[in-house]
Amino acid sequence: MTINFVLNGENVQVDCEPLTPLLHVLRDHFGLTGSKEGCGEGECGACAVLIDNCIVNSCITPVVSVTGAAVETIEGIRATESGRRIAEAFAQAGAVQCGFCTPGFVVATEALIREGSVKTRDAIRHALAGNLCRCTGYEMIFDAVQSLVSTEPTDD
Repeated sequence: MTINFVLNGENVQVDCEPLTPLLHVLRDHFGLTGSKEGCGEGECGACAVLIDNCIVNSCITPVVSVTGAAVETIEGIRATESGRRIAEAFAQAGAVQCGFCTPGFVVATEALIREGSVKTRDAIRHALAGNLCRCTGYEMIFDAVQSLVSTEPTDD
């Protein structure tokens, strides 16, 4: 089946089985390997992408569901000014260790920035609850995101 969608701002098409996970299509057909398969069950957020500005786990999203939609990956986000600001905030806060989960957290942070309503530390924690990290203990990640979206002090 031929599936047409917008990928990081470009019209694309792919011929594949309609129920192929979007993550596999992104990695295998388009060479976009920033999104990772951590759990394969939609639980860890390492495969997060934006579909029409909504964050989804691409490992459990059938590619047919993005027909006509706009898909943004970490590669597309990091090429933007917002993506560069997020990367800088993560670096300054020491929010990256092994890096496996980082693309998903960056995508989730971009979604928060676009939404514009998340301002408090508790709201940030709640909004990022769909992303798992085994290395940082989360506080440095929360510090990075808070520096981007919050009006409250980062020392809580």
